[in-house]
Amino acid sequence: MRTGEPLPAVEDVLATLGTGLWHWDTATGLVTVDAVAARLLGLPAAQATLTEAQVRARLHPVDWNEITGVVRLAVAEGTLAEVRIRIMDDHKHVVRVVRSRSKPSFDSVRRAYVLTGTLQEVTDPMPGTPAGRRAVTGDWRRSREAFLLDAGRALAEARSTQEVLRVAANLSMPGFSPDGLAVFGVEGAHLTIIGHHGHEPGADNPFYMPLDTDYPAAEVVRTGRAVYLSSPEQYKARYPLTWPLAQRFGRQSWAFLPLTASGRTMGAWLAAFAYPVAFTPDERSVLTTVARMLAQALSRAGTAESERALSEGLQRTMLPKLGAGIPGMSIAARYVPTGGGLQVGGDWYDVIPLPNGRFAMVIGDVQGHDVRAAGLMGQLRIALRAYSSEGHRPDAVLSRASRFLHGINEADPAELRFATCLYVEVDPVSGVLEVARAGHPDPVIRMADGTVLARPTAGGLPLGIDPDADYPTTRFVLESGETVLICTDGLIETGGHDLESGWQRLRALLEGHKGTQEELADALVQAVHGPSSHHTTGPLADRREDDIAMMLLSREGEGCGCGAESAPPPARRTMLTVAQAEPERVSVARQQLRELLHDWSSPDQVDSAVLLLSEVLTNVLVHTDTDALLLAEVTGGDDGRRIRIEVTDAGDDLPHVRRPGELASSGRGLVLIELLAHTWGVAPRGRGKSIWFELYETEETGAG
Repeated sequence: MRTGEPLPAVEDVLATLGTGLWHWDTATGLVTVDAVAARLLGLPAAQATLTEAQVRARLHPVDWNEITGVVRLAVAEGTLAEVRIRIMDDHKHVVRVVRSRSKPSFDSVRRAYVLTGTLQEVTDPMPGTPAGRRAVTGDWRRSREAFLLDAGRALAEARSTQEVLRVAANLSMPGFSPDGLAVFGVEGAHLTIIGHHGHEPGADNPFYMPLDTDYPAAEVVRTGRAVYLSSPEQYKARYPLTWPLAQRFGRQSWAFLPLTASGRTMGAWLAAFAYPVAFTPDERSVLTTVARMLAQALSRAGTAESERALSEGLQRTMLPKLGAGIPGMSIAARYVPTGGGLQVGGDWYDVIPLPNGRFAMVIGDVQGHDVRAAGLMGQLRIALRAYSSEGHRPDAVLSRASRFLHGINEADPAELRFATCLYVEVDPVSGVLEVARAGHPDPVIRMADGTVLARPTAGGLPLGIDPDADYPTTRFVLESGETVLICTDGLIETGGHDLESGWQRLRALLEGHKGTQEELADALVQAVHGPSSHHTTGPLADRREDDIAMMLLSREGEGCGCGAESAPPPARRTMLTVAQAEPERVSVARQQLRELLHDWSSPDQVDSAVLLLSEVLTNVLVHTDTDALLLAEVTGGDDGRRIRIEVTDAGDDLPHVRRPGELASSGRGLVLIELLAHTWGVAPRGRGKSIWFELYETEETGAG
């Protein structure tokens, strides 16, 4: 073609290149193709208008599903939709592979997709080649589908947030796998890290990053749209302020995807790669699918954990605090809820001070493992406390409690419940135990030499069955060095045991144990539950078939007496972007810093930190034309806590200490930092700089 001649028509150019045009409107269900596109579809080479069913009949059925998924993804992300399609003949044999590229849009009024694109025949690459990995070819697609099935099954089996994170960290995606993962959550208007994998220790320290911070994960949560960064240059150009946070990990590509469940964006998922990734539509489709499954798994786990925390909190509020030890005696107790459903039940224990200077140990089990059982347990526990505080003997206490529960059953005949109970009045001076039993297992005594004996006691019917039932009392003495065990039947019968075999299992442990009372209580629970099958995925059944409540009372026994020192608290962080156009966010930064230092011992130091922060942020806004990024971190160590505040900007001019005159209106910022901070400095950041200072927690107001 000579210079100055008109360009040929687009249709002629595409026909010369063997590329066809097509148009698809899902509202009408019609697809218009030109002659080249019709030929590639195996139809006569002439322009035609086809129905979706006619087009679908020419395509491999798996590829048709692929097209719909890629179109939705491209519309959501505002990108091109590209997919490879296998064309079938009338005998369902593949005759060619074509590549379709289109720019889809969504008509919200008609609720329809509109696409205009091209079709071009391509050579199906060999599996395992780079092109084969990027294209939606048969082998790659089958590997991807197998991976998604495995990932979906593993995430569906995860029962806690930590299990979900562990499954996500072990996912091996076909053809490309991230070596760094992080899951971000949302608390109010802040972004937090729920968990991570492949990052340095300490990367998951709790911090609060406002959602309006210039950070990819924050943008994903705000917009609900994924962010793909194929190179460090792209990351640095798009997010210059937060680039230093990612730079230290040495990754080459990043994908930030929204975690959406029930139409709500609950967080973001970061997949970081040690090698460059182009993020083709196929790769984005895999990442998006995993993100959706991960969001559903986290939502389920969060709901289960909330229910578990609610039920355990409800149950714990109905259980006593043992408090300070009794002179000459020690008590240990355990409660473990059942493993299924809402984890509340009818088991309880209690320690009740009596008017005569003695105390009562009570343990019981209301029939059922539901909210009603827990409610009845709470009422029965209060009634037993009231009767005991009136000074009644053990038999009278149980008789009144049985009449009380029988009255509740009469008021609601459709929900009849009974309860077993063991009531022990203890004289800490003489060691005399007076026991009344209502259908409950007998107590067991572990003697000073390790011998274990069941102590048969007289008893009556379970509470609530007969309002006039009698409960005879059995008296025996707990000698020096002996321990009495009282428990519900869950400790005995869990794991398929009956009363006899269950006691034999516990007897062996009681006789052979050499540790403290608290260690003995833990060992008894572990002997029943065995390996922690309910904390791991897999075919092992949950062995928590019934609630467990138990109490150990030892005479002249000592607890462990070792208060393990608590671990130092984790670092607390806050991050905030202060833009040039938003100087009012300086006050937000000051408030966040005060909240970060809410338990700081020196109010003067808090005021100093807020003052210095204001100076540094104001200097960035006044003396540069860039935004500022605040990072404040409280850490603890052997020498106490410290607060480190760092403000980063993209300005090139390094600050320096000046000695302003008495009437000067500026120039005092670094002078104040030098006076009030324990240490400070200026660090060049390639393009830009950061000013930092530290304060150590003392009762003084300054460094001097």
